[in-house]
This record gives sequence, C-alpha cells and structure tokens, in this order.
Amino acid sequence: MPNRPYIVGNWKMNGTRAQMAEARAIDRGAARHAGVRVGIAPPFTLISTMVEAVQVLIVGGQDCHARISGAFTGDVSAVMLKDVGAGFVIVGHSERRSMHGESDADVKAKAQAALEAGLEVIVCVGETEAQRDAGQAEAVVCAQLDGSLPREEGVAQRVTVAYEPVWAIGTGRVASPDDVRAMHAAIRARLIALYGDGAAAVRILYGGSVNAGNAAELFAVDEVGGALVGGASLTADSFLSIVTAADPALD
Repeated sequence: MPNRPYIVGNWKMNGTRAQMAEARAIDRGAARHAGVRVGIAPPFTLISTMVEAVQVLIVGGQDCHARISGAFTGDVSAVMLKDVGAGFVIVGHSERRSMHGESDADVKAKAQAALEAGLEVIVCVGETEAQRDAGQAEAVVCAQLDGSLPREEGVAQRVTVAYEPVWAIGTGRVASPDDVRAMHAAIRARLIALYGDGAAAVRILYGGSVNAGNAAELFAVDEVGGALVGGASLTADSFLSIVTAADPALD
C-alpha cells in the first residue's frame, strides 16, 4: 500500500465558524497519529479559517471550477483554493455528478485545473445500485477512471482515487469486504494500465457510510489506502476513531 493511510473528512454543506472547535480537536487528535495522513474538506467559507486554526490537518476544497476565472457566478477556481491555503480538492463526487450533471470530461477538466494550480486532487468514482445489480459495477467504475483521470506525466503522485458506491453514501449501507476487495483490485489494475509504474503512488480510498464500527474491517482489505468520510467526520470523537483504526502503529 503506497504511503501512509489517508483519511479525509468531507463536511459537505455543513459547518459554521462554531465548528472550528471540532476542527481543532480533530487536529490535536491527528497529531497523535503520525502514521496517518488526515485531511478535512470544509465548505468554502471555512477553508481559510481552518487553515489558520490547525497545525497537522491538510485542508482542502470540496469542488472547483475548471477555469481560472471568469463569469461563473457562485463557482470557485482551483487557483482561489490554493490562494486561501487549500492543499487538495475533491472532484467528481457522486453528488456533483448526479445533482449537477457533471460528466467524466467535466471531472477531468477540474482535476487538471487543480493540478495546474498546485493542488493535490481526490477523484471520486462509484456505481449506482442499479448498475451493481446489473453486474456492471466494475465496468462503470473503470470507465469513470478512464474518462476522469488526468494522464500527464508525473501527475500520479498528486492523485488519489476515492471509490464511493453511490448506494452506500449516507445510507448506512456499506459494501461487503469482498465487494470492496474486488473493486479496489479492479481500480488498481486500471491505474496500472493508465499510469504504469506511477500507479504505485496512487492511494485508493473507500467511501460510503464509513464509521467507527466498520473502519477497521475496511482498512484490513487489500488496496484500501484510507477513507473518504462524510457524516462521521463532523465531530472529533467519531472522526478520530476512524483515524485511530487506520494507524498502522496500532495494528
């Protein structure tokens, strides 16, 4: 498994400045787990505040526009994220793909813009319940990888893939260890086809109702290099329990 386990909290549209108490508590807890890389993607309004409030956490954005600037009301560019101290950005989350109609080409353009701005990028992929039931899960995810990942030489070291089965996000349902193992193996094989030897640098995270109760079992699965965590990342107690489960020093 490349590098340290990587645990990223996606706060989605949650959090005001009052939430900084939780962020600081997460930061203090993360400092006790040097073997784990920990990040938080708060709403845009809190990025700068959180960057100033924490010492260990990597702070990132939840999305970015593919263009540097322009008449795009309500959007935020990767350059703007970098300017306020963000270190990474999430692109291609299923909520963006489904609610905002983002295509693989859109996701790839955003990822390329983020890399050009000097950010790391987390590219999300995942199948719907109907696609899984139809036996199309691996084909769908591999097609998303083909269409969403930048291919330029040397970018693999700044790319992370997050596998989030759409039917498990926010539902309390979690893919079985066997399902996760099979999908992460398929993703790794596709990464090798796309990046060659560089694929070894790409972490593959699992996301979808990850919590304290299932984290250890998920992290024991081959090729699971960490987690993209939603609701359980909003409080220090729940999020740090997942960070603890990922710490190789505590195996």
